[in-house]
Amino acid sequence: QVQLVESGGGLVQAGGSLTLSCAVSGRFDSSDRVGWFRQAPGKEREFVAVNSWSLTYCADSVKDRFAISRDAAKNTVNLQMNSLKPEDTAVYYCALDHPPYGYEYDYWGQGTQVTVSS
Repeated sequence: QVQLVESGGGLVQAGGSLTLSCAVSGRFDSSDRVGWFRQAPGKEREFVAVNSWSLTYCADSVKDRFAISRDAAKNTVNLQMNSLKPEDTAVYYCALDHPPYGYEYDYWGQGTQVTVSS
């Protein structure tokens, strides 16, 4: 069984930075894809970034400001967020999918709140 625990959320002013961490316990291989998603109040959940093997990809809305990375030694996947904007305010979730990858991720964390004040 895999468990994901997000941390690092909080309140930050616009233009500031935060680093979110997703701690993975249980089976976690380099072939697993780990994604970050977010959900703002009244909106649908949206994709933010994904890491699989050594490949990374960020959504267009954040690709110039956010970066995803994996720390294999610590079993974490981090989301570095810079130049934060009020519209980045959301609950951020990490998710993990073992291969073969499906449409949905296999495991989800509980989320961490990020609030960006203007």
